[in-house]
Amino acid sequence: MVTSALDFDFDVVVIGGGPAGATTSTLIAQQGHRVGLFERETFPRFHIGESLIPQTYFTLQRLKMIPKMKVSHFIKKYSVQFVTQHGKLSEPFYFVDHRPQDSSQTWQVRRSEFDHLMLKNAAEQGVTVHEGARVNDIVFDGTRATGIKVTLAGETEPREVRAKVVVDASGQQSMLIGKLGLRDWDPVLKKAALWTYWKGAHRDQGRDEGATIVLQTKDKKGWFWYIPLHDDIVSVGVVAGQDYLFKDRGTTDFETIYFQEVDRCPGLQPRLAKAERCDIFRAQKEYSYRSRQAGGDGWVVVGDAFGFLDPLYSSGVLMALKSGEMAADAINEGLAKGDTSEAQLNRWHKPFADGMDRMKRLVLEFYDGFSFGRFVRKHPDMKDLVTDVLIGDVFKDDVDQLWPLMDELRAELAAAKAAQAAQPTPM
Repeated sequence: MVTSALDFDFDVVVIGGGPAGATTSTLIAQQGHRVGLFERETFPRFHIGESLIPQTYFTLQRLKMIPKMKVSHFIKKYSVQFVTQHGKLSEPFYFVDHRPQDSSQTWQVRRSEFDHLMLKNAAEQGVTVHEGARVNDIVFDGTRATGIKVTLAGETEPREVRAKVVVDASGQQSMLIGKLGLRDWDPVLKKAALWTYWKGAHRDQGRDEGATIVLQTKDKKGWFWYIPLHDDIVSVGVVAGQDYLFKDRGTTDFETIYFQEVDRCPGLQPRLAKAERCDIFRAQKEYSYRSRQAGGDGWVVVGDAFGFLDPLYSSGVLMALKSGEMAADAINEGLAKGDTSEAQLNRWHKPFADGMDRMKRLVLEFYDGFSFGRFVRKHPDMKDLVTDVLIGDVFKDDVDQLWPLMDELRAELAAAKAAQAAQPTPM
């Protein structure tokens, strides 16, 4: 898809047409700037990360996407549920009970369709979109990015495209953080995921039909996501430590490993009893990383090109949209005052990274076995802030009140456990 006549002199060039690239380009084009977006694939194309959390609503609203989402066939999502390693199902957590507003209803999306809708929306708002375009390199003049070299669909020779700002939204391969050596792998979250799709799997009824379900496996060594999509399809994947999932099993066969974990998940087995697998098995390993910098002279990284956290709590699309939004605001401000320096284009890094860290803290607490129920019972006034993190409202300092109180409870429980262990054994 090419949305206008060829033009190779832009205010901003965006590499990648996923949610982060589409968001950044759309919000910049809305301000009247010339934006060229170059996407390697031809959409629609497969991608994982299908569950939207409520806080995505506000960025989608700025993108003028909400009316399109409301008339789409995407499954409406009102809640999340958790299932213990013994198969016990929690009460649904309805977002509207926390915030009675439109944003409390969100969607479960097939990413091939959602991303295509986002890309078309960008084109409708003035972005020049080139699909099937392979970006060969990012051009620098000293430390300043000045454009890209790209081979367009149907061409054999690359051409140079000039821009005041280059936005890398190229996904986890991330051209810029690789080129500049900025990637830091997470030292703790060394997880992996293995997933496939099912037809005819169990679906709850009414407003519970679209609930995301998080099911723990025995001994809490891993957990499954269960995400109902349209056309009677359910996305079901297991997340666990990379070494546990793929080493020392005597097999590297994805199907065998997947069903070994299904057998260890009592809450999942009845949901798949009458289902038929309708896709291949896919895996992704050690995916938690982050760039040490979000922007430099003439360049910015957004979405998975900046970093990825973890599938738990479905924060991936939110982080893509929010990074695109915050980067676009910094770029628009810089273009308006003629400043595309590192100081200007990296100014959104800290507030975004702080939000990512808040979500990461809750992810780590889950993996560490922290009892959120016990915490809320002890601090009922903190329930709303815990909920804020779960729905993605993490870009505010108020949330930081949680962490000292969580540390305090953990210390109390550890002390009580140590005291109990020190008690003499009855004769």
